[in-house]
Amino acid sequence: MTGLTTHVLDTALGKPAEGLVIDLFRIEGDARIHLKTVTTNSDGRVDGGPILIGDSFVAGTYELLFQAGDYLRASGAKLTEPAFLDLVPIRFGIADITAHYHVPLLISPYGYSTYRGS
Repeated sequence: MTGLTTHVLDTALGKPAEGLVIDLFRIEGDARIHLKTVTTNSDGRVDGGPILIGDSFVAGTYELLFQAGDYLRASGAKLTEPAFLDLVPIRFGIADITAHYHVPLLISPYGYSTYRGS
């Protein structure tokens, strides 16, 4: 499989992060070009397969912007105002368009982590 996928897990609740909005951008120099907005399903994944695939899956620099604060508030987390984590940007590069790039996010009100998954 080729393309870009993600998976979001709420580590505070120990379950997938359902309903988390994610914006995808392509970075070109100083410009940030919005490509699409998606929302996670009950499994913390995006319906419809990869977020980026086919002719739109090209080498370059990208950013996934996870709207964590909105998700955490909706999940019932007690957050400070302003929230410690609100928007979580993950900027990464795609070098090999024949490969699968999986960018998962583990989120809680006061921390997050990511890695290149499989």
